[in-house]
Amino acid sequence: MVAMADLRAMAEGLGFGNPRTLLQSGNLVFDSKPGARLEGLLEATTRKKLGVETDFFVRTAAEWRALIAANPFPAEARKDPGHLVVLCLKEAPAPGALAALRKAVKGREQVEVDGRQGYAVYPDGIGRSKLTMALIEKHLGTRGTGRNWNTVLKLAALLPP
Repeated sequence: MVAMADLRAMAEGLGFGNPRTLLQSGNLVFDSKPGARLEGLLEATTRKKLGVETDFFVRTAAEWRALIAANPFPAEARKDPGHLVVLCLKEAPAPGALAALRKAVKGREQVEVDGRQGYAVYPDGIGRSKLTMALIEKHLGTRGTGRNWNTVLKLAALLPP
């Protein structure tokens, strides 16, 4: 586990402006010039400075707002936001990967993918679901991380206007 103060200090050391974190969630919001290879830089620096091997999934403010706007499950976002999860993916899955993932779903979960974002609804809860991140990554062929809708909106509130 990494203290959020250490994560913010690391971002400042890299020259990122106004680094902010959300609770002890591992989420970092900062100002940066577009076009930089930020994921690799953050992963290498975290490994070197903090001794932690982890993936980073960087989205611009515009991309974050777009993934909120593209949510294919608006009713679930209103009724049960804790069971709607946005999946930030390293890469867009190959054609056919979503169909393979849907076939692997054993419960009532629903999944959609839009480029480097996925959306999963867990109507019966996340804790006992067989739709795990490992299963999602296996079928989509890319690494990912998930945040529930409440967290997605809290992160959006940290973005610059």
